[in-house]
Amino acid sequence: MRSSPSSLFFIFFLLTQHLTASEDFTEEETALKTFLHAVQLNSSKMNWGTEKKTCNWTGVHCDNPTGSQVFVDYFQLPASCVVGKIPSNSLGKIKSLRVLSLHDNKLSGQFPDDFDSLTELRNAYLHANEFSGPFPSSVSKWTKLYTLDLSNNNFTGDIPSNYISNLKQIMYLYLQNNSFSGWLPDTFPSTLKNFSVAYNNFTGEIPKSLANKFPASAFAGNPLLCGTPLKRCPPGQARPPSSPSAPITSDPENKKKLSTGDTIAIAIGSAWILLISLICLGKKWSRSVKEKKTEARTGRGEAGTSSSKEDDTGAKLVFFEGGGCSFDLEHLFRASAEVLGKGSVGKTYKTVLKEGEGITVVVKRLKDVDVSKEEFEGVMEELGKMKDENVVPIRAYYYSKDEKLLVCDYYPAGSLFALLHGSRGSGRPPLDWDHRLRIALSAAKGVVYLHVKGKMIHGNIKSSNILLRQDSKKDAFVSDFGLNKLFGGSSSPNTRVTGYHAPEILKTRKVTFESDVYSFGVLLLELLTGKAPNQASLGEEGFDLPRWVRSVEREKWTTEVFDVELMRYQNTEEEMVQLLQLAMACVLIEPDQRPAMQEVLRKMEDLRNSPNTVTP
Repeated sequence: MRSSPSSLFFIFFLLTQHLTASEDFTEEETALKTFLHAVQLNSSKMNWGTEKKTCNWTGVHCDNPTGSQVFVDYFQLPASCVVGKIPSNSLGKIKSLRVLSLHDNKLSGQFPDDFDSLTELRNAYLHANEFSGPFPSSVSKWTKLYTLDLSNNNFTGDIPSNYISNLKQIMYLYLQNNSFSGWLPDTFPSTLKNFSVAYNNFTGEIPKSLANKFPASAFAGNPLLCGTPLKRCPPGQARPPSSPSAPITSDPENKKKLSTGDTIAIAIGSAWILLISLICLGKKWSRSVKEKKTEARTGRGEAGTSSSKEDDTGAKLVFFEGGGCSFDLEHLFRASAEVLGKGSVGKTYKTVLKEGEGITVVVKRLKDVDVSKEEFEGVMEELGKMKDENVVPIRAYYYSKDEKLLVCDYYPAGSLFALLHGSRGSGRPPLDWDHRLRIALSAAKGVVYLHVKGKMIHGNIKSSNILLRQDSKKDAFVSDFGLNKLFGGSSSPNTRVTGYHAPEILKTRKVTFESDVYSFGVLLLELLTGKAPNQASLGEEGFDLPRWVRSVEREKWTTEVFDVELMRYQNTEEEMVQLLQLAMACVLIEPDQRPAMQEVLRKMEDLRNSPNTVTP
């Protein structure tokens, strides 16, 4: 059968389109490889260079990956230890890119010139890197942007008015924690919903288009910035009525006008800030020196020499995906540290890194870990997979013959133990019933996630391992989970934690899902009674909290069992009794009679959704 000229032309057209699409995608693949070869990637999670297709590479997302026209629309490598400069002929060649997420890495230098071609970008997350130079001119070409985050970098200079005015659809603009200077242009689009230029070196009056729309926190940390919502502007710094916009700083004459008096004022303000910062750093350094002396030498020498010794062995910090890489082992060992606590598995330190933009982390030094490097890494990989909103993620770990470390986020609000038992009677506001129930629910969700999704036993549930969110005492996070695997699955009871352990652990020395339920039940009793199972650490004689509750006659529960701080709230007694009954079911002597954590959570949620109201 002879094909008609029209059908041949159609087949030729389809083949041409397919070849064009393949060639275009080959260019994008080449661009990605150029980026890969130019930067340093320390993440072990990367699968680039394997036999997998490009659309399956870590961080790469393709639109229509099985169709004839394939193109990369998302490129995301946040907190992946990406170090170096973005070269030309790499990411700038991916013209179809809609989302670019490279935040919390160590990328430096200026944007390459070919970033101008990323005209399809909707969201650009480039914060928490080391980018420098003037405000990127490429941004003015990203006219479809909804979100731009350049915060926590080293950008300098002014913000040209035309760069911002071109962003007609911008909704979220974050420029805080840089070194931008000059006047703020009066051309910010009306589409802005969230905005911040805090902690820069901006000068003069805040434009009216921003002043009445965003709070003072959006402009804080700019000593020479004034006007609503900050302090009133002194004469000479207010915007002239005839010229509402900021001076166009690309004009050399305007630069000269700003650089005379304003530069002197900026220098004076900066000097004061520097002086205050040095005083504060001096005090912190003095405290850290004293703390380090009292810690003595712990087998790894002084902090300054230990890092080089460990580096010689080839050991290094291993970061999990999303753990960031704003610091390394040397920063960790040289940072000032404060002891937060001493537990059954080791000491915990609050560590403030001198380098890394003021990052504060928690470092746990594990003791008596007697497993091989392979076994240790296997356990860490398993723990690192635990990602839930009610579970404290592990950011990194370190293994050497003499040191085993875990690195986690620091939670300034502290632990439930400190909130319940710290500074009672010295002005601390009482922890009301609603807050206690919210904390218990959050902790239960975290344990259920570990049991059900993670198939993991926590092994060390106690109030000091329930951490609180800084901006609210209603939400909690479960920490220090699964570490029993480093000790052969056994528990290490001592006088500080025995009160949380199920009776069977004293015989078997093995933790189970059922023993977790028992520990959680003790935690609930602690919330209800205000008494700690480890009262011995508070200077009192230790006791068995479940046994004490059982010993109190039922009719005296409300007067003797419940924390006196809870008795001031009306219409809550029924809920408290129901939670007490659930707690007592969790601490039954026989493990198989205890409810599963899923059932515990369900009953708590039913209780939380009851029509009773909390009235102080």
